[in-house]
Amino acid sequence: MRKAPIRLQDLRRRLYIKAKAEPAWRFWGLYVHVCKRETLAEAYRMAKANDGAPGIDGVTFQAVEAGGVAQFLERLREELVQRTYRPQPARKVEIPKGNGKMRQLSIPSIRDRVVQGALRLILEPIFEAEFQPGSFGYRPKKSAHAAIQRVSQAILEGKTYIIDLDLRSYFDTVKHHIVLEKVARRVDDDAVLWLLKVLLEASGKQGVPQGGIISPLLSNLYLNEVDKMLERAKVVTRHERWTAVEYARFADDMVILVDSHPRQQWLRQAVEKRLREELAKLQVEVNEEKSRKVELCVSWV
Repeated sequence: MRKAPIRLQDLRRRLYIKAKAEPAWRFWGLYVHVCKRETLAEAYRMAKANDGAPGIDGVTFQAVEAGGVAQFLERLREELVQRTYRPQPARKVEIPKGNGKMRQLSIPSIRDRVVQGALRLILEPIFEAEFQPGSFGYRPKKSAHAAIQRVSQAILEGKTYIIDLDLRSYFDTVKHHIVLEKVARRVDDDAVLWLLKVLLEASGKQGVPQGGIISPLLSNLYLNEVDKMLERAKVVTRHERWTAVEYARFADDMVILVDSHPRQQWLRQAVEKRLREELAKLQVEVNEEKSRKVELCVSWV
């Protein structure tokens, strides 16, 4: 797989290192990097590699290339620099889910995919620096397979009380003002916040569209405080290399594992209570019908 241009790679590496070294630092001067030709060109390359159907304007990659990619990107760059850019509404399509129901996807136009991709290229390393080890969804060098391995290892270690929480319509209920506040904690750049706001508003009054290029990053950022709370639970229950709590989250799918020994009975209720408190702060609703608590068969001698 072809890598991003080296100058962009170097910028992303420096952003990550700075964010990791100084957790309270607020980054400024980012918008100019979003608007750079090489950033937009890399965002276009990534969008084309993913292919996908056209957006609401019907414009395909073939049509863009027939008219000239350089000209297409230059027009988009001018709109961004002059701040006249406005995203188009995403095209809505429904795809079947495994349970017989339908999932609604939002397909942005190619121009909007490029802008979202450019913004993600610049913001991602900043927030990757503070994302937690138990978050696996749509992150560099992370996978669903790795999440399963983490859960399997926890079960082998005796963490066999399982809290499986289902978040009701998570992507559709993400609150825009909360997302913007979380981004603003690390980003001191009015133009970046303006661009993110208009991208969010194009999807409606709330929610991040499933199918949006930047949506996975924002959805992980939204739940990062929940992950941090679970990491703290691991720390306070740690004894040498052993902990009484483990977790794995893949986007909105969340599994928490607690040691099933009778002496940890209190911890089950404590972890679930704190988890629900953090979700309530984000105005995320738990789907009680689909959520479950399971104790795997285990015997204590």
